[in-house]
Amino acid sequence: MYPKPADPEAVARMRAAHQHARTVLGVRPDPDAQEIWGWRGRTLSRPVSAPGGPAWLRLASSPKGQIARTFWDGSLEAQTAIPATVPRPRLRESHDWNDQAWEYRAELYDRIAVPPISRSPTLTATPDLPSAWWAALHAALGDIGTVSTDRYTIEQQYLDWAMPKLLGNPLDTRVPAWATAHGDLHWANLCAPQLQMLDWEGWGLAPVGYDAAMLHSYSLLVADIATRVRGELGEVLDTPAGRFAELVTITELLHSTARGDNLPLAEPLRRQARRLLGRSAV
Repeated sequence: MYPKPADPEAVARMRAAHQHARTVLGVRPDPDAQEIWGWRGRTLSRPVSAPGGPAWLRLASSPKGQIARTFWDGSLEAQTAIPATVPRPRLRESHDWNDQAWEYRAELYDRIAVPPISRSPTLTATPDLPSAWWAALHAALGDIGTVSTDRYTIEQQYLDWAMPKLLGNPLDTRVPAWATAHGDLHWANLCAPQLQMLDWEGWGLAPVGYDAAMLHSYSLLVADIATRVRGELGEVLDTPAGRFAELVTITELLHSTARGDNLPLAEPLRRQARRLLGRSAV
């Protein structure tokens, strides 16, 4: 969950688009339901009442002509490509439209009964996660990794540019092995006490261990959970490929700090990079 956009025109535009989607899809907002905003106001979600039972309506927007298809179509493609054994809300239907300046997509999901573990991607408190939850996560990541796809969560070209810039040299930026990943595995996209995995827009090929590394990076402010992630997923993290994946996620999150995002993680990420590299990062 991210803050509501500061621009009142953007807020009004997204609320009007969400109202349009509700009308088209024949759903009603739940009384006094909280709005859930995405990164920089790019998405707006709310619980709704629908003929098929309680649902969740997510609205995504993109400036016209600037759609990144990998992310725009990710949730729709995940519905058929990701195995049913991976716990996630079912996508019921979607609706696309546009105006002179913006493209919109509304996605109607089953509403799940378990909440996200955190309101933000970065963990700041220790959650109570039973052993069964960790076992379910381990199984889900294994099932995701078997999916064949030509989608990419992250590109080699980006790594060639960003890793030396943010981590320094010498550094081999070549991905040693690729596997399919959720692509945005953080604490606001994971639910408990029963595992559910949210927001599939960015799934695709990534360095082996990418999801585990991303979750560990977003855990660095809570030492006992960072240790637990490494203990539970050390099978991949404590390998050369897993250590490379950690450097990749550290690079991405450090890059995001230049835009003002994830600022509390900046120094913990640099410390972790030093441990992995055996030298100071940039």
